[in-house]
Amino acid sequence: MLELLFENMPLVLLIAGLVLMGLEALSPGAHLIVIGVALVGAGLIGVLFPSPLSPFVLAALTLAIGLAAAYIYNEFDFYGGKGTAQTTDSSSLAGSTGYVTKTVTTRSGEVKLDQGGFAPYYSARSTSGTIEEGDEIIVLDPGGGNVLTVESLSAIGEDEIDRALAEGAAQADAQAEETDSEQSSADTEAETETEKSS
Repeated sequence: MLELLFENMPLVLLIAGLVLMGLEALSPGAHLIVIGVALVGAGLIGVLFPSPLSPFVLAALTLAIGLAAAYIYNEFDFYGGKGTAQTTDSSSLAGSTGYVTKTVTTRSGEVKLDQGGFAPYYSARSTSGTIEEGDEIIVLDPGGGNVLTVESLSAIGEDEIDRALAEGAAQADAQAEETDSEQSSADTEAETETEKSS
């Protein structure tokens, strides 16, 4: 039995690798793909190029291919893009923006979030009033991910900084108008004096 296993070791490695790769397809992110690729690679090489020192050569090949597969797997990060945050719980939805797909009331509605992941459509309700279809929204309360509490971006009031900036701009406009009116009255007086002297 043991001799049969050693004689067919490349085939056993190939089958075991394919099984692990299939399991990875069923449960992505389990990291079985690295071991599966290593076993399939060593098994294929063993089947195509039989060697008298097969178990030792296959072990070395499995290790070398496994290290290369692990490096590639970590370098390219096939399951989400390097450095990108993934939604792990509903609290990460707070502050997300999107738009209304079905009119949102205090009881029902639907929104699509800009960074909503695989299924960006969520049931939603407003804090007060109605938000019409197409309006941009922001998530105030993720509500456990079942029903989001949202508010229209246009309905969100100005904060102190916005009011101060608007007040400063109004004062600057008023000063500019005063300067213009003073300048125009000075010009009128100068023209009147010129007319009198001639």
